[in-house]
Amino acid sequence: MQKAISPLDGRYARSLTPLGEVFSEFALAQERCRIELCYLKALDATGVFPALNNEELSRIDAALASFREADFDRVKAIEADVNHDVKACELFLKEKLSLRQPEMIHFGLTSADINNLATACLLKRFRDEHQLPQLRELLKELAELADQWKAIPFPARTHGQPASPTTAGKEVAVFLSRLLKQTKQLESLEFTGKLNGATGTYAALAITSPDIDWPAFSKHLVESLGLTWSACTTQIEGNDTIAEHLYLTARINSIVLDMDQDFWQYISRGEIVQKTIPGEVGSSTMPHKVNPIRFENSEGNLTIANALIPALAQKLTQSRMQRDLSGSTVQRNLGVALAHSYLAIQQTMQGLSRIDIDPTVARAHVEETPEVLAEAVQTVLRAEGVENPYELLKSLTRGSAITLESLGTWIDGLDIRNSTKEQLKALRPSDYIGLAEAITTDVISQTRTWLTS
Repeated sequence: MQKAISPLDGRYARSLTPLGEVFSEFALAQERCRIELCYLKALDATGVFPALNNEELSRIDAALASFREADFDRVKAIEADVNHDVKACELFLKEKLSLRQPEMIHFGLTSADINNLATACLLKRFRDEHQLPQLRELLKELAELADQWKAIPFPARTHGQPASPTTAGKEVAVFLSRLLKQTKQLESLEFTGKLNGATGTYAALAITSPDIDWPAFSKHLVESLGLTWSACTTQIEGNDTIAEHLYLTARINSIVLDMDQDFWQYISRGEIVQKTIPGEVGSSTMPHKVNPIRFENSEGNLTIANALIPALAQKLTQSRMQRDLSGSTVQRNLGVALAHSYLAIQQTMQGLSRIDIDPTVARAHVEETPEVLAEAVQTVLRAEGVENPYELLKSLTRGSAITLESLGTWIDGLDIRNSTKEQLKALRPSDYIGLAEAITTDVISQTRTWLTS
């Protein structure tokens, strides 16, 4: 760790330890061996070879139940001799299982059969055991913030300029709603897999045992692994669903990055404040500093992840003719991109856990821009039949600082009903939040219903 090249395995290793279960070289070797063993048991049921006896089946089950560091070391030692990672797994299992018919192992397969299934299973495990639980926690945290802040008036800015006010909770709910939609899509994504030989024709299997329905055999095995069967491929599975997973992750990352940047700006204006932790230092020279470093670190890691993801998705869905090896080394970086994504969302949640709103500052910032009421006034005047109210308000407010008093004086000069004048003069920016609270409540309800379903 002290001399790790990547910060994922150095500075951030402790935060990412669980991902070693799905993205390490150990995890890949373990999964390859598991797929080989599952195939071996399925092949035994076809009758192509004499049936495995009880002792052999027991050894297979024991190998399925346990893959130890010593097993991994042996696989890597064999690989050092043969210079082929999947072949090393095959030879390791022949050695470990001592079958009467050792050629049953990896019978009629190509390495891509094992690799595509192992990769898909590992990605599915990452999605189900790490990525989705993390996103559920993020949604839960955002729903809580939105609920606490749903009625607190909050300044809005479009193009960086004061705009019709909102509530703090409603602005959180926007990100909550966007992330909920993408997380649902991520949850429903089906990972695919293939098992059909060197060029996707079952040629080796079919010539050995032409009476067996090998596509049906393949479909059953692939689906038993929790994957969706790919019926027609070259030597490799097309990796389109891997690309879908990556692009879904990238969209989630973009939403989180957008949120990071907004919270950073709210903090810089004092509308959102950070909780201090005793002993922490914000600057080596300025003792007063409390920096929004968790949102900044998240932004940086999301930027790295979203730079890698398009390259991975594009390369892995392209292969010359029936197969070339250029995607193999690229595929080993799936964990790098996804780990940066996972780390970034960890950092965002750490940032969220250490912020609060300053309702006094937020309300003051709303109230100091009474010109935002121009939208309300001109819209009411339209309904009153006043001609060209937009232009009237534009001449009064565009690029100009006004006060509630000057706006009230202007309203008094209008030829409209007194009741309408009183309605408009009673308007205050912090009251002009429309249906923000109701919108927020609805998003929170949708989120919590999905989280508990």
